[in-house]
Amino acid sequence: MNAKSKSRWNIGIEVIMILLALLFLSPFYFLLANSVKSFGEILSDAASWPQHFMWSNYSSAWKLARFSEAFRNSLIVTIISVVLISLFSAMAAYRMVRANNRFNQVLLLLFVAAMVVPFQTIMIPILKVVNVLGVNNSFLGLIISNLGLSIPMAIFLFHGFIKSVPLEIEEAATVDGCNPISAFFRIVLPLLKPMLMTIIVLNALGIWNDYLLPSLILQAPELRTIPLATFSFFGQYTKQWDMALPALTIGVAPIVIFYLFMQRYIVEGIAAGSVKG
Repeated sequence: MNAKSKSRWNIGIEVIMILLALLFLSPFYFLLANSVKSFGEILSDAASWPQHFMWSNYSSAWKLARFSEAFRNSLIVTIISVVLISLFSAMAAYRMVRANNRFNQVLLLLFVAAMVVPFQTIMIPILKVVNVLGVNNSFLGLIISNLGLSIPMAIFLFHGFIKSVPLEIEEAATVDGCNPISAFFRIVLPLLKPMLMTIIVLNALGIWNDYLLPSLILQAPELRTIPLATFSFFGQYTKQWDMALPALTIGVAPIVIFYLFMQRYIVEGIAAGSVKG
């Protein structure tokens, strides 16, 4: 391939990538453009640019959905769940790697097997367990369920990454007077930062945007998370698009901003995980 043909090929690839980017960004256009339209304008032409910007839609949606409560609830559930998932899975994976006996090997296989079980098949068992524990309709029940569903994947990712941590570093720390717990938190955990940040971002995205699990466990209106508060605009006979779309925008904005700030850690974690292990 000569230089001219190669240049045309590169231009063609760039044009295709730009078109794909516009295709993937198009839902954001429909969301943002229709969030400032009146109900009638949304129904008449959802693809057009707003004729009159109805910024009052945002304040109305905030009040009607009680978004201050929903935002607080989502923040509580997401932060606690992500912190516990990251900490417990890192500690469990570390123990499995350093004590690589038959029991831990079987345990790892069970965690890997749990990753392929569809959520729809375990919805009823989860509800029964939550009811037996007496934590139904509470943040505690939702957080426990998040731990059970997310820890297997986190352990699997940490397990492969921890294998790359030299044992000699921990032995040197032990000689200096560190016990195993202190060595883990002071030596090993900082070395896991790329994978740790990747797991934090991925779980934060999933838990913040989750609708199905909170809808099964949380029934009280004052416990609603942002997806549940947004769904309140969709009734059996009416769909308040002029309120639902601003609510969706408000709910998505924090997690999108969080992802944009943290995306470089995902790239670092994937790159480090592909080399180490």
